[in-house]
Amino acid sequence: MTSSSEALRAHRPMLWLVAAAVFMQMLDTTIVNTALPSMAVDLGQPPLRMQMVVVAYALTVALLIPASGWLADRFGTRRVFFVAITVFTAGSLACALSQSLEMLVASRVLQGVGGAMLLPVGRLAVLRAVPRRDFLAAMTFVTVPGLIGPLIGPSLGGWLSEAASWHWIFLINLPLGVVGACAALRWMPDLRVPVSRFDLVGYGLLAFGMVAVSLSVDALSGHAGRRAAVVVLLVGGMAALVAYWLHAARAPSPLFPLSLFRARTFSVGVLGNLFARLGSGGMPYMIPLLLQIALGFSPAQAGMMMIPVAIAGMTSKRIVVPLVQRFGYRNVLVVNTVLTGLTMASFALIRPDQPLWLHVVQFAVFGAVNSLQFTAMNTLTLRDLDGEHASAGNSLLSMVMMLSMSLGVATAAGLLSAFGGEGAATAGEPVLSAFRWTFVCIGALTLASAAIFAQLGRTHRIPEKVVGSTEQS
Repeated sequence: MTSSSEALRAHRPMLWLVAAAVFMQMLDTTIVNTALPSMAVDLGQPPLRMQMVVVAYALTVALLIPASGWLADRFGTRRVFFVAITVFTAGSLACALSQSLEMLVASRVLQGVGGAMLLPVGRLAVLRAVPRRDFLAAMTFVTVPGLIGPLIGPSLGGWLSEAASWHWIFLINLPLGVVGACAALRWMPDLRVPVSRFDLVGYGLLAFGMVAVSLSVDALSGHAGRRAAVVVLLVGGMAALVAYWLHAARAPSPLFPLSLFRARTFSVGVLGNLFARLGSGGMPYMIPLLLQIALGFSPAQAGMMMIPVAIAGMTSKRIVVPLVQRFGYRNVLVVNTVLTGLTMASFALIRPDQPLWLHVVQFAVFGAVNSLQFTAMNTLTLRDLDGEHASAGNSLLSMVMMLSMSLGVATAAGLLSAFGGEGAATAGEPVLSAFRWTFVCIGALTLASAAIFAQLGRTHRIPEKVVGSTEQS
């Protein structure tokens, strides 16, 4: 890292520690998808019923993000960061030792408890320890591994599943976790500030609402006999979210004050993130399954096919600023959301006899428009928040991102089941047809979210303060 600032050089060990934590979290988010068919065979489950392995982790992270900042302020960044790495490592070991799907899902929940605190607490430590003039450079440094994780995660997961076993995608976290925990005790600063009373009632309402809605969406792919209970759970979850909104309007210190939504860019950005990411959240789950189950690719080959997605995504981030400066957020997001939805739907055209180069082009185009979408949405969401609301807005955005990933995977799995793909375990036209219709549907859902971004006014400038905070997405 090159910097003339002595203060920044003094914090370099902490920056390396936070960068390693970002890498662990982002790697674990992407490495699992390619290994799901191998896990299914070993655990005796249908490959297309493994979505809870992904949903459990993402939903747990979404649930605990609102509490992570308060915990760090109350107990200190060093202690909470150490606990986060320790729990994440313990969860990884439990995942590797799991002998059933139920054990694996429970272990992923434990892993998610640690993962939920790694990024927010690490970012909070950087924010408070590094001088303001060096903050952008520091955040750029620690978020670069967030780009590398998705680049190597799918291919590493496929290679480990094929060369050794799926257990190793979790075991590789153990040495990183042990070293990271020791480093946290030495180099993570012990920062804390006075905190107000935690909004336990609001947190309970918000948590129940997110869990109920996510699990009910996932359960829609199950047996018809459970549909009545699913409807009750879904309605109960939505009622809890409405109750939280009413609670936040009168609580003295709510988790997320409603005044956040006075900024139109934040309101549109958060809602757009939630709905546009439903398709984007389901694609990393769908693509490896399509390649392995419907097209007969090996795990290693399926993982390698995800590399063009990551490389194109990293490349397209460079053009976000000039595009927005030239055309404005509204035009860029409306047009790119439509392009992203159409690109997702184009996966319905994939055939087993397609040449490899055409697959690579299609995957690269998807990676480019999808990454551009993430960066533009995130910078839009945070651009107009002042210092008073920046922390709460950033936490809410992070929570929405993980929640939409959970809902996206659950939605994709439910659509696959509805189109008759759940019972198929080998390549063939029936399962390929189920994938095709699912891609069309999630592409249509994404395309429809363009109407949300159409509600924006004319906005052009990307403030420097938010560019560095959204690079990992």
